[in-house]
Amino acid sequence: MLIDGFSRKIRYLRISITDRCNLRCRYCMPDEEVQWLPHEGIMRYEEMLRIIHICSEMGVDKVRLTGGEPLIRKGLLGFIERIKEIEGINDLSLTTNGVLLYEAAQDLKSAGITRLNISLDTLKKEKYSYITRVDAFDNVMRGIEKAIELGFIVKINVVAISGFNDDEIINFAMHALDKDIEIRFIELMPMGCAARFGNGNVFKAEELKDIIESEYGTLDPVKGGLGPARVFKIKGAKGKIGFIDPMSEHSFCSRCNRIRLTANGHLKLCLFSEDSIDLLSIMRKGISDKELSSFIKESVKLKPGHGIHIDGKNGKGDMNRIGG
Repeated sequence: MLIDGFSRKIRYLRISITDRCNLRCRYCMPDEEVQWLPHEGIMRYEEMLRIIHICSEMGVDKVRLTGGEPLIRKGLLGFIERIKEIEGINDLSLTTNGVLLYEAAQDLKSAGITRLNISLDTLKKEKYSYITRVDAFDNVMRGIEKAIELGFIVKINVVAISGFNDDEIINFAMHALDKDIEIRFIELMPMGCAARFGNGNVFKAEELKDIIESEYGTLDPVKGGLGPARVFKIKGAKGKIGFIDPMSEHSFCSRCNRIRLTANGHLKLCLFSEDSIDLLSIMRKGISDKELSSFIKESVKLKPGHGIHIDGKNGKGDMNRIGG
């Protein structure tokens, strides 16, 4: 098993397959021209598959593909099919901004994706264009409806930003009433470009929960999975309401069971930590599978325990390269 220094079993690997994206979200990318990673600096699919194989042998059974925007990378469907062949990986999912989802949904289903996390921070077209810097709201909504129609397990990721979408919390929650989806509110973390919003824009999960309960009554807790989300149901609703609360809930880190592989092949043990471990360089120098397995196992022991709550500390790096 992959076990860190705080006795947390690592079973979840998130892989950013590209740093490129077709949106320019204000909390994710800089205002100026984006400096994309050079082509040769991006992990090849074969290199990612090698790491997945090794991690699966040490107990990782859940893989999520992220970006940037994963749907813009060529060869994605074949990559998904090859992951599905790896023994031990029984949960394969994808995070997308939804812009290309309508056209890709059926192929993703056929390739083996069963769960989709779709990013959507507002239900208002004009505000969507502002926060993403792209007019693609209608495409995203069509993609969400298509994903539901095809039977994907769908979670809608909403980054809660005070002063931006705090007037839409109830409207988002309403979508969990008659649809079997999860509306998942995520506290804004001062990572990279998101630091410009400042801690004053952090909309705490308990505040969000209070707003929803003022409309629908007490939320009933749902037994969650192995991840850090806290999940609830509105009485009588088909769907669920989830909260990811890294900034306000001090038990958040204790529930973390994940590691991340960045687009340039760095193992990132904590989203908020500045530290990462360069796997790509040593792989391209010819390290054996046995040596690489031992190296990953020892590296995981360095995973921080509670660094996200250090006062005044902002994470480094933009989310399009890290993979969320």
